[in-house]
Amino acid sequence: MTDVQEIVAERAAELVRSGGERGLQVAAYVDGRPVVDVVAGVADPATGRPVEPGTLFYNWSVGKGATATLVHRLVDAGVLGYDTRVSEVWPGFAAHGKDGITVRQALDHSAGVPGLPAGVSVDDVCDWTRMVTALEEAEPWWEPGTAVGYHAYTFGFLNGEIARRASGRELSDLLADLTDAIGFPGEIRFGMADASGLAAPEDAPMPAGMEGFTLPEEMLRAVPMALFPTAALGKDPRILAADIPAGAKVTARALARMYAGWLDGTVVSRERTPAAYTESSSGTDRVYGNPSRWGLGFALGVPWDEQGSPRVFGMAGAGGSWAGADPDRGIAVAVTKNVVSMDFETARVLVTAVLDAVR
Repeated sequence: MTDVQEIVAERAAELVRSGGERGLQVAAYVDGRPVVDVVAGVADPATGRPVEPGTLFYNWSVGKGATATLVHRLVDAGVLGYDTRVSEVWPGFAAHGKDGITVRQALDHSAGVPGLPAGVSVDDVCDWTRMVTALEEAEPWWEPGTAVGYHAYTFGFLNGEIARRASGRELSDLLADLTDAIGFPGEIRFGMADASGLAAPEDAPMPAGMEGFTLPEEMLRAVPMALFPTAALGKDPRILAADIPAGAKVTARALARMYAGWLDGTVVSRERTPAAYTESSSGTDRVYGNPSRWGLGFALGVPWDEQGSPRVFGMAGAGGSWAGADPDRGIAVAVTKNVVSMDFETARVLVTAVLDAVR
């Protein structure tokens, strides 16, 4: 193996020097051993505060991997099964024909409840009780289990409430157990009462030709413009303080270690690992319109090469972050950053640098 740490550090520094990125982290594990822990740039350009390995980044949907992991850990504990009906642990969810929806369908985005209520606000998504009630009152967009559609916000509330009901514990406590298990306490969080140490997000320039671009109606029903991931939303103290487990505040080293724990049996049992990389749902996404493949809680493949590495599992985050693992090569990688871009070029460059060096 070449000096992967040195190679990745130079790639990261180049991205910051180019002006394309402001601050970022990259971490990787091979066969359970840490091989990369790189930081570059500044966490907050207003103060010049540098990125450190323990700097938390709000990288949106990469946090879904942690939420899914909490559910799998409860399956390991024997308090849930993948084919348990959600209504068995959450009776109010059964309304409007949702009584047959299973934990499996909640995890693989086939449950049919990706939409938020009309007129939903920031205050609404920061109120757990309101969002639980909204899911109880929701009517499925399709017959559950027959189609797939990305549950951008509702994935977190749906699986989070399943975990709360099944365990009898709060999400923050379940998450604390997970971060203790990976050896990075507090480095994956949902709500943060004090976000002063968080990396400050900033929007990337709008790509040429995107002016006046409009989003499909189905997508806006799932992610209204008021809740679309932007730097302003990522700095909103209401958003930062609330438990919104469709995303999380994370470090790259904690995410990479979590995925390494999926491969080595320290986060979930080895019996559980195939559930992450085995296709459970697939097809044209009914919300976003793109081809999609899902394991239980994890997207299969990588955003920049959907046809390659079919057993790679992980989660991308709005803004261009990515974290996941390749069970065939025993590699877990995470990239976090604070420039909210509309592509995954930075993640591609850095993850590819890790894979090429390891080869």
